[in-house]
Amino acid sequence: MTETPPADTTRAFLILHGWQNHRPAAHWQHWLADRLTDLGHEVAYPRLPEADDPDLERWLAELDALLGELAGRRITVVCHSLACLLWLHAVARDDILSGPVDRVLLVAPPAPEVALEHPEIAEFAPPELSPARLAATAAYTRVVGSDNDPYCPGGAATTYAEPLGLPADVLPGEAHLDLDAGYGSWPSLFDWCLDASPESYEKAPVLGRG
Repeated sequence: MTETPPADTTRAFLILHGWQNHRPAAHWQHWLADRLTDLGHEVAYPRLPEADDPDLERWLAELDALLGELAGRRITVVCHSLACLLWLHAVARDDILSGPVDRVLLVAPPAPEVALEHPEIAEFAPPELSPARLAATAAYTRVVGSDNDPYCPGGAATTYAEPLGLPADVLPGEAHLDLDAGYGSWPSLFDWCLDASPESYEKAPVLGRG
């Protein structure tokens, strides 16, 4: 990793967890939030309400409030698991996103059929979206998934990236990209977050943690 540049105060990071995630200190999202904060970046890593039995409308309201607090900055949104579906619902609404964010990273989004199989998260099953709608809400969106994620049997690239016209990084054998898969730190994702311009972050893939 190259020498880390000083924090850009025009940028902010919003990190969103998934279902049943109580933000354990060892999780890569916690690690990422701490690293970015240590560099002086503004970082929001909220505890979303009722992580074990989430309510879509409450999570959307929380997302709306968080984006309002970060307004005026170039926002990078990093979603994991169910938070990816939360973001897609926000994109589909007319009352959540007041303007486009800079970047969105959708990490290990669950497949629609998997969400529907679980009553606690069935309402999060993704809405229909067009690539144009997604492009209007973020200058750049990227998908990261594995080829053996039990929560997305068809693969995130096939299920989400291809239909929505998004770039995707497929990490072989990395399951759900969570603590169980060994993702307590993730230097490549950290480097991607630090890339400041489209010329760099559009070309730089997100690699596995190894």
